[in-house]
Amino acid sequence: MQYHHEMRLRILLLLLLTSLCYADIITDVREATSHNNFAQGDAALLAYRTQKGITPEYLEALSWMARGALAANQLDQADSYAHMTIRLVREQLHTRAFDAEPDLPLALGAALEVQAQTLAARGKSADAIALLKRNLIFYGKTSIQPRLQKNLNLLALTGQPAPPLQRTQTLGVKAPALAQLKGSPVLMFFWAHWCGDCKAEAPIIANLSSEFAAKGLTVIAPTKLYGYAASGEDATPKKELAYIAQVWQHYYPALQKVPVPVSKQNFDSYGASTTPTLVLLDRAGRVALYHPGAMQYQDLRSAIEKVLPN
Repeated sequence: MQYHHEMRLRILLLLLLTSLCYADIITDVREATSHNNFAQGDAALLAYRTQKGITPEYLEALSWMARGALAANQLDQADSYAHMTIRLVREQLHTRAFDAEPDLPLALGAALEVQAQTLAARGKSADAIALLKRNLIFYGKTSIQPRLQKNLNLLALTGQPAPPLQRTQTLGVKAPALAQLKGSPVLMFFWAHWCGDCKAEAPIIANLSSEFAAKGLTVIAPTKLYGYAASGEDATPKKELAYIAQVWQHYYPALQKVPVPVSKQNFDSYGASTTPTLVLLDRAGRVALYHPGAMQYQDLRSAIEKVLPN
């Protein structure tokens, strides 16, 4: 009797551990790909799919295989994982709403990103741009629009006139129109109230703003509402805006004279799905630098020096 009881406990414990493992498939695959262990990632996906079938979580994990292969410069493998992800996501969308939950759009956005970056890495930038433009038409009103726009901007925005800023709602001083700033370089610092990397980048932005103010550099810090405030709690636009103001004052004290336009449209136009995103304009109002993610002081300083008057 004791033997059967112990066996039952062991089986229950095994089932619990298996369930936890399957529930964490995305983490498992990300861990495998971070070490370029694609065999381990494939094995985890196969075990999950055998047990649970194709779920949104499975597809997001599969998209991480594509991202990992791209990071490892295994372009054929990356393209294969991306194509598989896209095909399976589209099959799921026959019975699921696109943005009803996060995993499907995350999987599709990542897979399309990998496809475009793979094409670009093979010297087919025109094909990558065409791919992104087609999908922007189809998914332009979904959550993956900024991600697709970001990838399009990475390939095509540098050297082009900067998209205008929406300035209806601004914290602090009203943001000037970009057309008014022609003749001077402009640095745009897209940030989010929840973003730790943005807070870490703030001293760099502040130092460069102070260093080059006499040469005409203007800094603008666009942000947007996310629907939540402290501790991820849902918030009305009014409450979130007040929270953004508190975060700005507390974590960005050296940037208080910088205008902060608050608009989702700006993030969509500039594809700022990554925060921070840094956009540098030359004196003609053209994009000289488009950089999703943080930058080191010296790298950003060197870029600014190139657009300053002699």
